[in-house]
Amino acid sequence: MARRSPASVRRGLRRGLLAAMLVGATLIPGYALSSASPPCATRRCAPQGAVRWTRRLTGSWIAEGGITGTVPAAGQAYVSAGPQVAAVGYGMNVYAFGAATGRSLWVTPLTGFPAGASIVSVRSWQRVVTAGVDFTDAPTGQTVREEVVLSGQTGQRLRGYPATAYGGAVAADHSRTVIVGNTAVTSYDNVSGKPQWSTPTGRAPQAWRVDGGSLLVTVATGGYLGSAPVTALRRINLTTGSERLIRPPHGSYDGTLSAALDGVAVFSASGGLSAYSEVTGELLWHRTDAVTQGEDLVRKILYVSSGSGLTGLDPRTGAVVKGTAVPAASSFYGVRAGVALGLDTGSGGDAWGYDVAERRVVWTTPSLPWPHYFVDLSGIGGSADPSSATILLAACAAVGAPSSAGTTASGPVCLRPELVAISR
Repeated sequence: MARRSPASVRRGLRRGLLAAMLVGATLIPGYALSSASPPCATRRCAPQGAVRWTRRLTGSWIAEGGITGTVPAAGQAYVSAGPQVAAVGYGMNVYAFGAATGRSLWVTPLTGFPAGASIVSVRSWQRVVTAGVDFTDAPTGQTVREEVVLSGQTGQRLRGYPATAYGGAVAADHSRTVIVGNTAVTSYDNVSGKPQWSTPTGRAPQAWRVDGGSLLVTVATGGYLGSAPVTALRRINLTTGSERLIRPPHGSYDGTLSAALDGVAVFSASGGLSAYSEVTGELLWHRTDAVTQGEDLVRKILYVSSGSGLTGLDPRTGAVVKGTAVPAASSFYGVRAGVALGLDTGSGGDAWGYDVAERRVVWTTPSLPWPHYFVDLSGIGGSADPSSATILLAACAAVGAPSSAGTTASGPVCLRPELVAISR
């Protein structure tokens, strides 16, 4: 395992533990997390911090300075590491690589959409990949979203389903896909394209979170964009579609749904965090001056920020979990199995793991020039999906002259953009 000097550790702590993925977590309806996979325990598993594979990316990329890193010259890119496939989508193409080996599997253009359409999410599941596409509906002039389902093995387009903004696929495999739509949550049969079950959620798009095999959807007049309080939670079984309406004993939930973990729904408000039972709606605990920052799904710990530091809480009791304090770090790139991801930026950047309990860096990668952290605002997918033991980053192995005008990014042209898979 590579070691870092104390100065390098301090520099990394100042730069790293960033909150790019978590910015606005309480302002968007999704930010959902799938069920955590267990830590790898076989001899085949790569050690923590090992670069599992590196593969060349096509198209025009820029090596931006600061914390941005290697990004497409136009638009944005999205990634997700699933059980079989690591997928990246940018432009209107989805590229798939073997999750374990990095072997190129397929490239699928998403055709049939009007000009101006763009990929807004990529999520990798058992045997399928889903990609959310935003485009303007010509008759109404409104932005709409379609969730495209692709075969993980071949890239063949299986189906396309209507979805809501910040919605899309919340569970999927080769036979079915569960979609959060504008007015309902629907499980579709990928063979026939017909609904297997559908649960209405009202005319206004609502906030939602995934907790294991359940989907929580708020009930609030005006939806997540309105100011009305949440008066109930729909707890929907992602397999059967069965629904339970969970009402708090006293009027409404306090704030905005911001996390769901281990049977507990967490709401954020100006007065702090309030945690409620997903079974009874009963208030379990309340903490003032705390903000949700993320979940460690392996250890079932809720991380919150208070002041300049981070603290891990037991989601059922609100008690501080021993060995989870991170001093002088207002935010982070996510914790899994007690280890947070950090990044050093710039031309000599690298990725490293910080053991929260031991308060030290326990692994670091070789140099990853201009590393870029991919964000999926749903929390399903992105560079460090909490349910996955794989981290996906973009890096630039060689740069050229400054980019020409007319791009949405600034910086030198990246002559060799790469997708990097790291074990954690």
